[in-house]
Amino acid sequence: MLVDCIDQLTSLCHLARLFRTLAAPYVFRGRQGRFRCAALPAARFGADRFSFLNSILQGDDMRYNTLGGTGLLVSEICLGTMTFGGQGFWTAIGSLDQSVADRIVSGALDKGVNFIDTADVYSEGLSEEITGAAIRNSGRSRSDVVLATKVFGSVGKGVNDRGASRGHIMDGVKASLKRLGTDYIDLYQIHGTDPVTPIEETVRALDDLVRDGLIRYVGVSNWPAWRIMKALGIADRLGLDRIASLQAYYTIAGRDLEREIAPLLMSEKVGLMVWSPLAGGLLSGKYGRDGSGDGRRANFDFPPVNKDRAFDAVDVMAEIAKDKGVSVARIALAYVLHKPFVSSVIIGAKSVEQLDDNIAASEVVLSADELARLDAVSALPAEYPGWMLERQGAERASTVAKPR
Repeated sequence: MLVDCIDQLTSLCHLARLFRTLAAPYVFRGRQGRFRCAALPAARFGADRFSFLNSILQGDDMRYNTLGGTGLLVSEICLGTMTFGGQGFWTAIGSLDQSVADRIVSGALDKGVNFIDTADVYSEGLSEEITGAAIRNSGRSRSDVVLATKVFGSVGKGVNDRGASRGHIMDGVKASLKRLGTDYIDLYQIHGTDPVTPIEETVRALDDLVRDGLIRYVGVSNWPAWRIMKALGIADRLGLDRIASLQAYYTIAGRDLEREIAPLLMSEKVGLMVWSPLAGGLLSGKYGRDGSGDGRRANFDFPPVNKDRAFDAVDVMAEIAKDKGVSVARIALAYVLHKPFVSSVIIGAKSVEQLDDNIAASEVVLSADELARLDAVSALPAEYPGWMLERQGAERASTVAKPR
């Protein structure tokens, strides 16, 4: 009898995993008893999905989201490689060599991560070299990895060795492809705002790269809402490739993009990749209000954070973490992952152990009460026009019937 029950339970578990696989990416395991949904791909059960099915049945439990309005599936945890290399300024961030990077990349892929992000400026190009080699050394097929890199920063002494001009983009993509050791880049991102180059020039150059097969999707990083919207309008008007994603800073201690950028992303179906979700380690629970703590933040105090608000949030997260038996870092990451406008959260790691702890944040479920506590302690101060929009729109919104 006991053996029969175990067999039945095992079959049910396999069926549950099978359902979650076949339903992804448009049905995700519910948080707070709900389901999150995304756009339905036209074809779901092709042969290319069987490797994904097998990984689920073997125990991988990573969630996948579509990147913005595209059909590209990315793991909600993205591996950042800023710690790879350690050249020049970047030694303050990390200086992992090839052997350690190999273990981290393979470890991430084994956990179901399929999304890896780097940039041409990280460690003066060495990060791209190490990242490309680590992917090859993992033994995984290139098509199993969604590889993202960025162009914009200074890579030379010439006046045109930086920015988002057509010339620098064309030079940059060739150099990145060579360093990465690949013939295409899945997501090519403009790494900053260029006040000199016309937006249309940038959009046209990126579209040319898509048409040439050198890149597959277009993204931007650290752009304001108006600039993203203008680029989207240009792309729509001229029939060019649209921006698929924004890479931006967002944490429980820095929710500024909720004012203008998040509503834009939701409206225009642009995905969000979050960088520095732990605010440079400040939200890891390793630092005290008195400035105590040892880590990257102690040597490189970035990004700027309202420390009082941050530590108030850490105090609440520490209580929740204790109740759940997890690290404060996992709660900080889980909070960001619960936001509906977030496609993927970029995590960096200096060890496999740190990587595993951060990836495990994907399994943390926050209750409605816990989310409300975290929202309240990290709330942004009222700012115009937000407070006026809320005041004027409340009465109008109240007249609309709520869903049954």
